[in-house]
Amino acid sequence: MEVTILGNNSAVPAHHRHPTSQVIKIKHHAFLLDCGEGTQMRMIDYSIKRSRIKHIFISHLHGDHFFGLPGVVTSFNHMGRKDDLHIYGPKGLKAILELILAAGDVPLQYALHFHELKSGFNQLMSHEDYEVWSFPVQHRIPTWGFVFKEVFSKPNVIKAYIDTYGLTIADIKALKAGNDIQLADGRWIRVAEATSPPPPSNVYAYCSDTLYDEDLVPYIEGADTLYHESTFTEEFREKAAMTKHSTAAEAARIAALAGVQQLLLGHYSSRFGDLTPLLEEATAIFPNTLLSIEGQTYSITKGKK
Repeated sequence: MEVTILGNNSAVPAHHRHPTSQVIKIKHHAFLLDCGEGTQMRMIDYSIKRSRIKHIFISHLHGDHFFGLPGVVTSFNHMGRKDDLHIYGPKGLKAILELILAAGDVPLQYALHFHELKSGFNQLMSHEDYEVWSFPVQHRIPTWGFVFKEVFSKPNVIKAYIDTYGLTIADIKALKAGNDIQLADGRWIRVAEATSPPPPSNVYAYCSDTLYDEDLVPYIEGADTLYHESTFTEEFREKAAMTKHSTAAEAARIAALAGVQQLLLGHYSSRFGDLTPLLEEATAIFPNTLLSIEGQTYSITKGKK
């Protein structure tokens, strides 16, 4: 499981940083999380396989989080896409996008499905490989955060059994599917003895634009990596409260309260060309903090230090 940062600036592009967008990869699945202006350019720059993206999640209807969506949707069409595309977002997003497509006379060659985000902690998707959840955050307009879980539904085959008995790929698949197997010499290998339980889920939590809100903690508790907006430093705490954003210190406090393993800062104000003050402020409270950097990919795994 990994996340690639396509854009991490707030409001407008600045300092070679771009509006918010990320790609989450879980096994062979890819999800686009927010879609600020220029997202499709960043996907090209960073060699993202756009054909793998079948689900797009939009946190709220401020332009720096969705102005790139019409371009992505129409470019998929020009590229000959046939696979369905699912878009999860706030009320109003469907009408906006349909108006743009209609005004431009863009008949899509693929099916577009809209899913309106609801209040509360809601499961949006459930798959044998992953789960996706949404939850409300506190911003100036209705806004959501998301939790992505990498699910391991099948047991692991113990390596010693593979080596000792020369198990084939077919044997391993059978054991992982829960079936005992019989070797050529007649001996049986039992699932109960040759496998170990699947590992716990890897979890990535995303808190988009939000003020400091301890009510978020139950939704993101124990996440392996938390991306939390850190628009300002404490010097601008009053401005953060007025605009319903967070400081880097506040992001760190949420990370500590939620017991996450790693904090990833982002959504930087354009006033910060040098991001060092944000990092220093956060690490003083939560040491395992990183600055999100555009173009970089971060692994989401247990025990990340």
